[in-house]
Amino acid sequence: MSTEPPQYPPPPDDNDPFRKQPPQDGGGSPYGTPPQDGGGSPYGTPPQDGGGSPYGTPPPPPPYGGSGGGDPYGGAGDPLAGMPPLAPSGKRVLARILDMIIIGVIVWLLSWAFGTSELDVDPDKVQYGKSFGQSLLAAVLYIAYDTFMISKTGQTLGKKWLGLRVANLNDGATPTLQTALVRAAVLWLPFAFCCACIWTAICGGWSFFDKPYKQGLHDKAAKTVAVSTG
Repeated sequence: MSTEPPQYPPPPDDNDPFRKQPPQDGGGSPYGTPPQDGGGSPYGTPPQDGGGSPYGTPPPPPPYGGSGGGDPYGGAGDPLAGMPPLAPSGKRVLARILDMIIIGVIVWLLSWAFGTSELDVDPDKVQYGKSFGQSLLAAVLYIAYDTFMISKTGQTLGKKWLGLRVANLNDGATPTLQTALVRAAVLWLPFAFCCACIWTAICGGWSFFDKPYKQGLHDKAAKTVAVSTG
C-alpha cells in the first residue's frame, strides 16, 4: 500500500469526457452544425433565389390566374383580361327600371296605407312634409333592398332576370354587406332630398361613358363592377 498522501485537488484525468472538446476545423459551431455555403439559415434552410419567403413558401397566385401586375384582374397590358364580360349599360338601365317598379309599388302601397301622398295641395296649404316622408321611405326601401340582395348574391331581381351580377372589382367576389351598403347609399340616398330621378340617371348613366370598366358613380364609390352571367 502506498504511503504517499493523496493530492487535493486530484490531477486532471485525460479520459474525462467532460473535459474533451471536439476539434474545430476552420470555425463553425462547436456542436457540429455544418457551416452554410453562401449564406442562409444556420439551421440548414436553403437560401432563397430572387426573394420570397425565407421558409420556402411560394407566394399566393394572383386573382383569376393572372400575372399579378398591372390591373386588378392580373391582365398584362389589358385591363379587361381575365374578367367576365362587362354588363351592357343598356341592360343595366333596364334592370334598374325593373327594380324601381318593384320598390315603387311597395312604396305606393305603404303610402296609401299610412295616408302619405306625394304632394297634397289645397287652397290654403301646401303640405310638403308628406312628400318628404314618401321620398324618405322610398330611399330607405331602395337602400335596404339593394344592400340585402347585392350582398347575398350580387343580384337584385332585375339583374337576375337579365343575367347581370355585381362583383368586386379587385377579385370578382360578391360584395360584402358594407360594400353593398356604400354602393346603394350613393345611388339612392338623394331620393330623400331632391333630384331623385336626375341623380339616379347621372349616377347609373355614367357607365355609358366610363372606360374601361363601365362603372357608374356608385360602382366607383364601392369599387364594384357589373358583369354578365350568361
